[in-house]
Amino acid sequence: MTAYLDTSALLKLYVDEAGSDQTWQALQGNEAGTCLITWVEAAAALARRERELPQAQQTWSQARAGLAADWPALHHVQVTEALVQSAAELATAFGLRGYDAVQLAAARALHRALGGESFFLCFDRRLNRAAKLLGIGLPVWALM
Repeated sequence: MTAYLDTSALLKLYVDEAGSDQTWQALQGNEAGTCLITWVEAAAALARRERELPQAQQTWSQARAGLAADWPALHHVQVTEALVQSAAELATAFGLRGYDAVQLAAARALHRALGGESFFLCFDRRLNRAAKLLGIGLPVWALM
């Protein structure tokens, strides 16, 4: 199986916070994938955290280094015209923010490409509900 991680789930692998243990547990024995935009979202999130809590700069540096080291091993869903069009439809259908819709479209594309052999890891309630309606399997703990 392959776990599709949106940015909220991926960062939990590099920053110890609520949900980190569940994310690590869900990845046991599974491959991981994400969309290319996750790189941008993760960089922005870590930079924001560093601005807000500069005394933990070492934590943010280690998180960035860990992500950079692991990034090549992740399955990357490319941002294509078709993916963007799908994301626009999902944003409209589910009232999602732009990048959330791209994440959901990428997760669905990966799910389809793998013949349903994937599941969605996310810590956003609205996004999880939309994914469930699309038939992307969610771990029970992700339903928050």
